[in-house]
Amino acid sequence: MKDITPKNGKGDEMLSANEIEALHQAALNGDVQAMFQLALAYEHGNGVEQSTEEALSYYHQSAAGGCVAAQLNLGWIYSNGIGVEKDLEQAFEWYMTAAKQGHSTAMFDTGFCYMNGLGVEKNEQEALKWYKKAAELGHSTAQLNLGWIYANNPKIQDWEKAVRYYRMAAEQGDPRAQYNLAWCYGNGAGVAKSPSKAAFWYEQAALQNHATAQYNLAWCYENGFGIYKDIQKAMIWYHKSALQGQVTAQYTLGWCYGNGRGVDQDMEKAVFWYKKAADQGHVTAQLNLGWCYLHGQGTKVSYKKAFKWYTKSAEQGNATAMYSLGNCYTHGYGVQRDSAMAEHWYREAIDNGCKKAYTSLRHMLNKARKAANKKHFKNQQRQQRALALKASEEAAAGTEASPATEE
Repeated sequence: MKDITPKNGKGDEMLSANEIEALHQAALNGDVQAMFQLALAYEHGNGVEQSTEEALSYYHQSAAGGCVAAQLNLGWIYSNGIGVEKDLEQAFEWYMTAAKQGHSTAMFDTGFCYMNGLGVEKNEQEALKWYKKAAELGHSTAQLNLGWIYANNPKIQDWEKAVRYYRMAAEQGDPRAQYNLAWCYGNGAGVAKSPSKAAFWYEQAALQNHATAQYNLAWCYENGFGIYKDIQKAMIWYHKSALQGQVTAQYTLGWCYGNGRGVDQDMEKAVFWYKKAADQGHVTAQLNLGWCYLHGQGTKVSYKKAFKWYTKSAEQGNATAMYSLGNCYTHGYGVQRDSAMAEHWYREAIDNGCKKAYTSLRHMLNKARKAANKKHFKNQQRQQRALALKASEEAAAGTEASPATEE
């Protein structure tokens, strides 16, 4: 379960022996906050010897006395199996207990349990109820989740509500909500389309290292979408996004280096970024990487590697990769020549819209037909010569066998 606020922080300073003694005395007098502080101390070994057993004991005493922080921590402990056997039902009970006292994070966790059936029967209506309670108290992740639900749940889809909740979380600085709000402005979903507002919110999220927001902001700079066109800034943001592993940014960098777009052309760097994206399954990066290996662009020629990446791309449905596989089987690039497999991949490429595959297939079939006709003609000539030779031999044999006659 996702933790939203620190529940088990150690604190900045070690507790003294006198402070520990004072907490023990207060706890004996029924002070639930002292019990909670002792639970934290024993959990983290702060001023006392670390003891999960003592920590749990004080958490339970404090929670039973109504300490909402202890209740919330017990929910987290049981949901994650920290020092105890994982018990989602007990975790839910403690989250609910804290939620009923008005704790926003406990409300969120209760909603999360209902939404995912964790320790309680799944109930989307109850999940929405508790998410809304948390959202009204300013819980940004509850706001984000509500936005996502209203955007993506077909039963209650309401883009205007999605935008409202995304905005609430975005204005609190949640980069995920900022990204989603930007997307809504960019696509006119639940709000009037506004490229400038889309670019603004993408930038807010990008500045917080949201990788896809960084990619989208780069795209905005490259294409002048809601912001002035600046290919150099686009490249900066593409790099930031790619370095975080954003696959489309990695492919885009590969393409830019391969074509000299915004940077000096550098096929080695193109191959580097294509490989990064290809390893993550980017179908066009796999195709382009195959082409680089086939033609020795930015790397040494390797027909086997070209065949490997064309195959991966083709298996994901890329028509050009299917066509390229047909060529590999036709010419023996990285694989044994196989006309049947070549025909298979050419036909697959044609079925997926690759027109040049039709030309290659027709050429291959015509060539095969001509070869077959030529072979057939040679066989006929061979047979005719054999028959003629046989007839000649029989005629000669017949002449020698006839007796001479006297006149």
